[in-house]
Amino acid sequence: MGTQYPELSDAHIKFIGQQHIFFVGSAATDGRVNISPKGMDSLRVLTPNHIIWRNMTGSGNETAGHLAEVNRITLMWCGFEKLPMILRAYGTARTLHPRDAEFDGFNADFPPSPGARQIYDVTIEMVQKSCGYAVPFMNFAGDRDVLKKWAEDKGPDGVQTYWEKRNQQTIDGKPTGIIT
Repeated sequence: MGTQYPELSDAHIKFIGQQHIFFVGSAATDGRVNISPKGMDSLRVLTPNHIIWRNMTGSGNETAGHLAEVNRITLMWCGFEKLPMILRAYGTARTLHPRDAEFDGFNADFPPSPGARQIYDVTIEMVQKSCGYAVPFMNFAGDRDVLKKWAEDKGPDGVQTYWEKRNQQTIDGKPTGIIT
């Protein structure tokens, strides 16, 4: 069992800042558990118990549907390059859509993108650190720009149409709230 903390320490925050990828886990009361990799400069630690991350438009929209039913979320970082550590932040999150009043203020913390779909305002309830001795060494080669270019090519109207066609339900048929 790892070591548990009530909040992120300065060392945890430094570790998070050094990672190029993190993982998001969520689940509804039934159906599939979802784990998604995230990157693209999409996470900010605001305080030791408060993180925001910007979710970009993609083929699925599981986290939004899960949080609408069961408000629990786990964020996880792995030390692939140097420090062998796995860090998890457990908590709850508010889903903010571009139509919501607070969205623009949080979204201003990130590079502009027409593909910004949600901001998750995460309240951390517990942090757990464990060894990452079985996590392989992997070198970061760079960010992919495919999703960014896709959203720019679609433009705001094309992204909205994509949400309407592809992002209104989870794979288990639960509503995501992307369109009201």
